[in-house]
Amino acid sequence: MDIVRSSISTVEGPSAWFTGDVYIDAVAAAPEPSRVSANLVHFMPGARTHWHRHPLSQTVFVTEGVGLCQRRGGPVEVIRPGDRVLFDADEEHWHGAAPDRLMVHLAINESDDAHDVVQWLEPVTNEEYSEAPTAEHD
Repeated sequence: MDIVRSSISTVEGPSAWFTGDVYIDAVAAAPEPSRVSANLVHFMPGARTHWHRHPLSQTVFVTEGVGLCQRRGGPVEVIRPGDRVLFDADEEHWHGAAPDRLMVHLAINESDDAHDVVQWLEPVTNEEYSEAPTAEHD
C-alpha cells in the first residue's frame, strides 16, 4: 500500500487542449506495469475540450454540475452527475461544461508503449458548441 498525500498542485488546462477555464487535478498515475491514469477535470461554464481521440478509449464519470459531450457526426448530449460516458478507441469527440453551469468529471485513460493517451485535434467551434440542447429541457 502506498498513500500519496495531496502534494500535486491543481494545474490550469492548456489552451492547446481546451477552450475556456479548465483546471486539472491528477488522481492516479500508477507506475508500470499499470497503464491507467485518471484526472479530475473542472470545467467552468462554457469551457470545453478541443476535438480529440484516445487510441485506447476513454471513460468520463461526471461528479458535479451539467456537461455536454459529442462524438464526431453525432448530436450534442447533456451529461449530469452519475453519468458515465465511454468514448470508443479512436472516436473523435469533445466534452465540457454547459454554457451556464460548471461541470466536473473524472477522466480515466489508458496508454501503452505503442499508444499515446490522447491525440489533440482542432478546437470545437462556437457554432458546434451552440448546437447543444438546453440543459433544462433534456
